[in-house]
Amino acid sequence: MISSALLQDKLRKIEALFAGAGTPGERNAAEAALARLRARLAERQAAEPAIEFRFSLVDEWSRRLFLALCRRYGLEPYRLRRQRHTTVMVRIPTSFCEQILWPEFEALDTELRRYLAEVTETLIRDAVFADSSEATEIDQALLRAD
Repeated sequence: MISSALLQDKLRKIEALFAGAGTPGERNAAEAALARLRARLAERQAAEPAIEFRFSLVDEWSRRLFLALCRRYGLEPYRLRRQRHTTVMVRIPTSFCEQILWPEFEALDTELRRYLAEVTETLIRDAVFADSSEATEIDQALLRAD
């Protein structure tokens, strides 16, 4: 199973990739990478109008990750009254969304899902029963014959 520290390290590396960090020193300086990304966002906001984007994130963990990622960049995610709890709205330049925010979210979300799946499988195997495989698929015609 992947450790929490290893997951955090992977997440930092993904963040560094999207921040454009080129050396190990830059990768360790997460604050500097974040500052560069915020500066890019500010530049794009000045040069490009912010567009209202709507994201539907049905998984609670993905939604929490996306909200935290937005807030880390100084963005203010919101939801309109009467919108579903799974909807997240944010006003950002299209290029920042397409080139930075969404690709970074997808990469981080993939790692988070992988980690949560491993933890869940381990807990089920250790605390409930070792076999947590899918149910056997049976042809309905065979069921009627009994």
